[in-house]
Amino acid sequence: MRRSTALPHRAAALATAALVLTGCSSAADGSAGGSAGDSAGAKITLTVGDFGTFGYQEAGLYEEYMAAHPNITVKYETAQDGQKYWDALTTRLAAGSGLADVQAVEVGYIAQATGKLADKFVDLGKTDGVSAGAWLPWKSQQATTAQGSLIGLGTDIGPMAICYRKDLFQQAGLPSDREAVGALWAGDWSKFVEKGKEYQAKAPAGTFFTDSASGLFNAVISSGTQQYSDASGKLAVKDSASVQKAWDLSVSASQAKISAGLRQFQKPWESAFANAKFATVVCPSWMTGIVSKQSGEAGKGKWDIAKAPVAANWGGAFLTVPKAGKHTKEAAALAAWLTAPEQQAKVFTKVGNLPSTGAGLQLPAVQGAKLDYFGDTPTGQIYAAAAGSIQPAKIGPDDGTAKTIITDNGILDIEEHGTDPAKAWQNVLKAIDDKINN
Repeated sequence: MRRSTALPHRAAALATAALVLTGCSSAADGSAGGSAGDSAGAKITLTVGDFGTFGYQEAGLYEEYMAAHPNITVKYETAQDGQKYWDALTTRLAAGSGLADVQAVEVGYIAQATGKLADKFVDLGKTDGVSAGAWLPWKSQQATTAQGSLIGLGTDIGPMAICYRKDLFQQAGLPSDREAVGALWAGDWSKFVEKGKEYQAKAPAGTFFTDSASGLFNAVISSGTQQYSDASGKLAVKDSASVQKAWDLSVSASQAKISAGLRQFQKPWESAFANAKFATVVCPSWMTGIVSKQSGEAGKGKWDIAKAPVAANWGGAFLTVPKAGKHTKEAAALAAWLTAPEQQAKVFTKVGNLPSTGAGLQLPAVQGAKLDYFGDTPTGQIYAAAAGSIQPAKIGPDDGTAKTIITDNGILDIEEHGTDPAKAWQNVLKAIDDKINN
């Protein structure tokens, strides 16, 4: 999930498309809903609303699904700004109108969906062919309500690595072999910051060690087993050791001038990839697609992927089916198909979104994946292995809000305006309180 004003897990321009084909819709269990007038052969249109890059269009999945279901037309709309997407989604859920048949929910907001909004979604656990056990246990648990309803089907997860420019490392006198690079900071994010200072001392002119202190914050916090909320799901930012550690390291990186000070997922950040302005970016699996797209042909073969200092998961999402939809049975079948292991593997090999299903992670197409842009880097093995080391944290209903305020209002204020960190932190706490309690 994500990420400046846009949820980090995917950055793409607003896109709306209609894809037309025709066939019987896959039957889902009647408990998944569906309007009384629907019939197996009736022509219907299903809409999908998401944000960033879920990869379904890029992997040709909509066309594939419609070819197998000739009576179904799929239309999709992708928003660039994930925060605005979520705000609009909650407004439409409250109104019971204006909703897509399938709506994506970023992991930072899934606790709101399973909590106060739970009655707005179909129980997808009752859909034909769906078993919560197909997903990593912690992934399906995140989308399960207190009453036991599975209201979201996991799309991807974001196990952490570090993407780095081999050429810039070499020029700064650092090793460029991925195993040696991973050893530089193994076991501690503070080592990552210290190596950044070494890089900066000999950095090629005009370059920085890393892109963004906010990105570093998201990586560090994602490695904590207790993040923004306590074990009960109550927001505990002020008392969280993980938040404090992530804040301190991010501030340290900013003050040491090893960060380019860029706001992730915005135009200047995208341009900086192409201009080789930074040597590293914290790199959950979905980030690989962004690296290759924004760095362009000139960067091909110059990027590699090393282990992160500590196992972490940044991002991931779910597909849900609002009860207010006209074709909830067919929508549930589509969501189930899109998140099945085989489709998740196709998405990974196309855009780098790692499967959240156990079977998907083990498929040869994933385990043996090598993204052409990164040469012989065993991308699939690196991220699948990282996924196995993730220790998930409790996600509270206000985690996404807190994360956005800390990175966009707090750390970015330090990076862009030189605000005193102590003052920036107080501003963060006040902004969170104002947003959540007022």
